[in-house]
Amino acid sequence: MRTRTNDRLNAADGDVNDAGPERTCVLTRATRPKDQLIRLALGPDGQVAPDVRARAPGRGAWIGVGRKALDEANAKGKLKGALARAFKTGDIHIPADLGDRIEATLRAQALDRLGLEARGGTLVTGAERVEAAARQGKVRLLIHAADAGEDGRKRLDQAWRVGGGDRAGLVFPEGRTILSMALGRENVVHIALTDAAAARRVTHAIDRWQAFIDPDAGLDGGRTAGPSAADEFVDEGNA
Repeated sequence: MRTRTNDRLNAADGDVNDAGPERTCVLTRATRPKDQLIRLALGPDGQVAPDVRARAPGRGAWIGVGRKALDEANAKGKLKGALARAFKTGDIHIPADLGDRIEATLRAQALDRLGLEARGGTLVTGAERVEAAARQGKVRLLIHAADAGEDGRKRLDQAWRVGGGDRAGLVFPEGRTILSMALGRENVVHIALTDAAAARRVTHAIDRWQAFIDPDAGLDGGRTAGPSAADEFVDEGNA
């Protein structure tokens, strides 16, 4: 999703990304680049399932609303009407826990992304190593576990600013136990992405997850994850 975080990363690296193909949310009038939306796929048995990587074969429909709006549309039958038009069939089954499934998939995708970057050597962990890299201007994205101590966050945020970084690191929606499992390392409380492309990949994965959970919430108390979805529902399908 387009956020201030992404804008900062792109501007810092002189990178202007092509927004890519656009799709229209079946529940709102919003048309956005498809990587800012979530694809729903229709299985041969009529089951609707999240396809957040947009790789499933066959016809798909796109949503650009947060968890609350999706659950309300599903409960009131508006989502089924919109998807019936998008898939051109009324023989569809939407699970009541579709929101849960999407959230879990987006969460797993963000954690997997961090794990891949750890194996690729594009990030460092450990307060001392993170602080040193931050002060040397090597950090492109700073992440704190949700249960990181305030003093530790402030010290590393200050080090990042000294090195020319942003005003504050991003507070990850999970604690150190989950981050440690995702990275395959012990006691991961702070993470520093040292590669610009890796920072963009991680930011995008986290932003998609956070924007679905709560479009109005920030990851650091001020940085928003994306624009709020419109309240108006419009039945509009697209492939």
